[in-house]
Amino acid sequence: MLVLEDGPSLTHGGLPWGAGYVAAKTVTDDILDPRPYAGPLLRAAYARYPHIGPVLPALGYTHEQLAALRQVINAAPVDAVVSATPIDLARLIEVHKPLIRACYELREVEVGGKGWATLAGALEKFLATQPVVT
Repeated sequence: MLVLEDGPSLTHGGLPWGAGYVAAKTVTDDILDPRPYAGPLLRAAYARYPHIGPVLPALGYTHEQLAALRQVINAAPVDAVVSATPIDLARLIEVHKPLIRACYELREVEVGGKGWATLAGALEKFLATQPVVT
């Protein structure tokens, strides 16, 4: 299985993997590391963000970026691809493997009555530490 993840979650978000990896692991432990199939554009991303795990980051949707994703997906010796990107890539690129979309949603959970456990609470806590710009 090849896992395609939301690029910004991996790069700027600092995640080694995301919802696609979690979904794929519920079905198999045989997850292919896409690095050996990556061209220059993706190799540069892996070098810049070495924390990225054995997943393929969707770095954007320009012609060049889509071509890089298509090349890896079609070259990878897998039976299927799990895609956890917010866009339906099958509408943008032609792949020669089944593309299974992993969907997810955010549900905030307050932990132990501490408001900072929610996204809004975390932002408020962070902003309280920042200088006020006038």
